[in-house]
Amino acid sequence: MIYRPENADMHVARGRAPRLLDELRRVLRVKHYSLRTEQIYVDWTRRFILANGRRHPRDMGAAEVEAFLSHLAVQGNVAASTQNQALSALLFLYREVLGIELPWLDGVTRAKRPTRVPTVLSRDEVTRLLARMDGRPWLLASLPYGSGLRLMEALRLRVKDVDFSRNEITARDGKGGKDRRTMLPRTLADPLRREVERAHHLHEADLRAGFGAVWLPHALARKYPAATREFGWQYVFPSAHRSRDPRDGQERRHHFDDGMLARALKKACREAGIVKPVSAHTLRHSFATHLLESGSDIRTVQELPGHRDVKTTQIYTHVLNRGGQDATSPLDR
Repeated sequence: MIYRPENADMHVARGRAPRLLDELRRVLRVKHYSLRTEQIYVDWTRRFILANGRRHPRDMGAAEVEAFLSHLAVQGNVAASTQNQALSALLFLYREVLGIELPWLDGVTRAKRPTRVPTVLSRDEVTRLLARMDGRPWLLASLPYGSGLRLMEALRLRVKDVDFSRNEITARDGKGGKDRRTMLPRTLADPLRREVERAHHLHEADLRAGFGAVWLPHALARKYPAATREFGWQYVFPSAHRSRDPRDGQERRHHFDDGMLARALKKACREAGIVKPVSAHTLRHSFATHLLESGSDIRTVQELPGHRDVKTTQIYTHVLNRGGQDATSPLDR
């Protein structure tokens, strides 16, 4: 059977039974997967179909999945995380959408997972980097370093989750669907208050224009229909413009675009003379490392960034090893 994935989105509009990619999207949304995960899983499914001559996945099985994943590792030379992402997408497709349980995939050539220590900036490098940023990009770069928030946790921060009286931030629905509390640095309290005020002005303008609803996760909009327009549920970092949600077509104000922050970080690195590759996650690594350097307990450092396993936090003890700086090189002797 030949399947044409590029035509998948046309059939719902024509009143036909949903095609594979439409059904994949529907199941992902029913199970409350994020929009990014939905886009990634749909893309891997499309690539798998095209790599097998447009055959329908129902007409294929473990042998084709193993061959596809092995090709990614051998010919594609992808990272282990990329191969695992493709595997997760295909397992979801077969198990949740097609109702087919694949056998254990023993024949996959696994991509090698290298052992690396995270890139960490020194305190001086962080100071130089942030000094060359301003406005909202500066604040969004300061949160991963000051509070240990992941980038998307900062971008999706809701007004109600910033507690100025307790100097505390609640990160909702983080990695693994978990909530946690972390510190709100005093340095960021006033800039965050200004962002909340700005968000309030935008929200009031949206309400006057007949909008003002924000996207709520996990069917909360149906359970609490009035909450979508309450200010407490609005994003702290709203986008400058409203846009249509691709999931339901409603016009809403989304959060700030992470691409703008990436560009601002790249520009600041260049101006600061920092040659290390820097992202928001690099600042999060630096947060954990500098806490350990200052003597914080490893369990505390595990909880603040939201590490599931203390072994993840222990990676930063390797960074503290400093490459043998406490020893004297034989050449210097």
